[in-house]
Amino acid sequence: MASENNGSRSYLVSIVMVAVLGGLLFGYDTAVISGAEKGLQAFFMEAKDFAYTDGWHGFTSASALIGCIIGSALSGFLATSLGRKKSLIIAGLLFFVSALGSMQPEFLFFTYGEPSFALLVMFNVYRIIGGIGVGLASAICPMYIGEVAPSNIRGMLVSWNQFAIIFGQLVVYFVNFFILGDHIQPLVEEMGHGIAAIAPQAQWTVTTGWRYMFGSEALPAGLFALLICFVPETPRYLVSIGQDEKALAVLSKINGRQRAVAILQDIKDTMVVKTERLLTYGAMCIFVGIMLSVFQQAVGINAVLYYAPRIFGDMGMENPMVVTVFMGVVNILFTLVAIFTVEKWGRKPLLIYGSLGMAVGAFGVAMTFGQSGMELVTAASIMVYAASFMFSWGPICWVLIAEIFPNTIRGGAVAIAVAFQWIFNFIVSSTFVPMFNMHLTEGDHFGHWFTYGLYGIICLVAAWFVWRLVPETKGKTLEDMTQMWKNRR
Repeated sequence: MASENNGSRSYLVSIVMVAVLGGLLFGYDTAVISGAEKGLQAFFMEAKDFAYTDGWHGFTSASALIGCIIGSALSGFLATSLGRKKSLIIAGLLFFVSALGSMQPEFLFFTYGEPSFALLVMFNVYRIIGGIGVGLASAICPMYIGEVAPSNIRGMLVSWNQFAIIFGQLVVYFVNFFILGDHIQPLVEEMGHGIAAIAPQAQWTVTTGWRYMFGSEALPAGLFALLICFVPETPRYLVSIGQDEKALAVLSKINGRQRAVAILQDIKDTMVVKTERLLTYGAMCIFVGIMLSVFQQAVGINAVLYYAPRIFGDMGMENPMVVTVFMGVVNILFTLVAIFTVEKWGRKPLLIYGSLGMAVGAFGVAMTFGQSGMELVTAASIMVYAASFMFSWGPICWVLIAEIFPNTIRGGAVAIAVAFQWIFNFIVSSTFVPMFNMHLTEGDHFGHWFTYGLYGIICLVAAWFVWRLVPETKGKTLEDMTQMWKNRR
């Protein structure tokens, strides 16, 4: 219970847990394709009115990222005009529509089970709708948590959003694994011989399995859209629209009445001007936010997360989905490291150490991938690479983006930073396969060492960037950011 001097910790935890469901859906939606893409590919390869090429499959696998770019670009406008809460309700509804539409894209307009170019377009429309929801959630969920959390535990609470993202990915790995069951994945490279001729068990995967995988998201999406209706709007947004009494009520429940009055005054002092130009606090403020997002993606982590089953399959592992699930568990454990150390060690040390650990893992993969007898070393290097990301750039980037910008430009600045994140996510995801498969001579592994060698170099540059340009924000209030950037101009 909240009192004059102490807020209600249970109240704070409950609203943060609802908000991080958006992060879980973020992870769920972006990772569901990893289990469904082979069955989906085989389904559309049976179309008679067009040839479903690798190019089309690459676009279809990544089409949700187009929606992510759109959603993140819109997030600043929606968060500022409608508020953080209403924007998250919209995100939840988009997740729900996308899940059902991706499961049955034939709804209303097409014959069930008959692949065609028009059906492919409709499927991608539903995936883009879900991507818009992901883009909104990716920007606004950490913003929401950052604006309701007390400064002394803000980093830890925002880090739970990244935990939810990785947990969502792990959940969908398990869901895909159980949906697939005894049904084997189709050998899409031999589709010319017909699925039934290759393996009768694969037919279910092609006609039905991928549908269940996409449709399974509807349950958490509907729950999120419902529960978010019961959380309060953030105090910072309420002050920005002149509802100081409502802001004080929320702050009092979280911090206690006495502390809430002081926090409210700090917020009002930084919002004398309701809107300011994005560059009011200097170009470096925006540049740092953008580059945090760029580096989070340019280090190449999503190339591993999205294509994990294929990567482990190429290494000769009999059941790549099992190894993928194991990697998901490792990711969860190392995300917890960030959650419980971010307020003790600070943001910058975690980012720097994580960048160096990722570089070690990436260079390890580059030197051993495809080498006979080195499979376990390669797998271990991938685990080091992923684990290092999970205690650093995964959660800490979101923490900094949620807290680093001054109140008066936060909505627009976060939107720009997160839009760049999804743009580079798309670039990395769409370039990974062609880079990975490059050959200078027949059968060499040039693409393997070039791709991961490049990611390793980017990791080292990221460490230098954090060391030289990123300010430490541990223990600072959101209102402190205004003075910090004024001093750095």
